[in-house]
Amino acid sequence: QVRLVESGGGLVQAGSSLRLSCAASERTFNSYAVGWFRQAPGKERGFVAAVNWSGRDTWYADSVKGRFTISRDNAVYLQMNNLKPEDTAVYYCAAARLGSLRIRPEGYDYWGQGTQVTVSS
Repeated sequence: QVRLVESGGGLVQAGSSLRLSCAASERTFNSYAVGWFRQAPGKERGFVAAVNWSGRDTWYADSVKGRFTISRDNAVYLQMNNLKPEDTAVYYCAAARLGSLRIRPEGYDYWGQGTQVTVSS
């Protein structure tokens, strides 16, 4: 069982930046595809960004393109710039044993507990 731990969330003002991190307890994490999802109160969990095992391929939701960047080394990061109040949500990291890029939550095998991001206007 792979345990994922997110960090880096917080309360910021609109226009600010945050960097989320996702770390795992297993070395095999480096061979997994990883995605970030978010869930706001009363809404379904939605796709934010994903990266394949090598870090070469990435994909973003339209709502975050140009503002968020996903990257990886031994951990996976989500750099979030120009944050907006509508970005407020709990952000979850997810990992898939198959290393290819994926955007649907059912394609992931492991999930973290989430980290809260709150953007004030």
